[in-house]
Amino acid sequence: MTPESAPTALSGYAARHFRWRVEDRVGHITLNRPERKNPLTFDSYAELRDLFRALVQAEDVRAILISGAGGNFCSGGDVHEIIGPLTRMDVTGLLRFTRMTGDLVAAMRACPQPIVAAIEGVCAGAGAILALASDFRLAAPSAKASFLFTRVGLAGCDMGACTLLPRLIGQGRAAELLYTGRALGAEEGERWGFFNSVVAAGELPARALQLATDIASGPTYAHAMTKTMLHQEWNLSIEQALEAEAQAQALCMQTADFRRAYEAFAAKRSPTFEGN
Repeated sequence: MTPESAPTALSGYAARHFRWRVEDRVGHITLNRPERKNPLTFDSYAELRDLFRALVQAEDVRAILISGAGGNFCSGGDVHEIIGPLTRMDVTGLLRFTRMTGDLVAAMRACPQPIVAAIEGVCAGAGAILALASDFRLAAPSAKASFLFTRVGLAGCDMGACTLLPRLIGQGRAAELLYTGRALGAEEGERWGFFNSVVAAGELPARALQLATDIASGPTYAHAMTKTMLHQEWNLSIEQALEAEAQAQALCMQTADFRRAYEAFAAKRSPTFEGN
């Protein structure tokens, strides 16, 4: 079974290059090469891209939780399985690869489900981009995010870093991280706004799962619209943004979830959202 062959349900999808499961409407992605700190390969890049693309049509998944096995999030592109082969490619092959990695970020931003990244230990290179492209970043005290591209002779403008990172933490701080490649620790990262919060050691899995579960139990269409507008409005004038938000909110007001929320409020009880 492949993601493309499952337009309405992904609970039965058997991932090949990472762990995947759906539980309580939360899709769990676990990068699972702990002996190498969970690096990405050509195949895992492509499979992640295809899965996030398929999530646009997945009716059984309302939030995504992405994490790494063995105490680390992701060490970036595998030195032996990606970096080495790249040094031997011609420009056509290199451009095919860099466009594929960018397509993964585009798919993450385009999928309607909010993405929660649970980050501990190493979060470097492409791993830091996976965290950056997520909607929430929860960190253990051990988390260290590093944009290492200049350390290997590459530009810091990799996989959308030069557009996404300044939006998150500001131009000057983004420049510092992208030029130097230094590690951003958990506490500093929280102060800078890269991490939403730092969670006590040992509590990260439960806290991240709770956040993802809370999102999954909320108004699905409204969450998807919020994600879409947060992403799109960077390119709009204030007048365009106001009109776009007026249209988006009018659509949300037509949903059954909106009506249920009103009825629950009137009856002084908590609303139950069913995703329509």
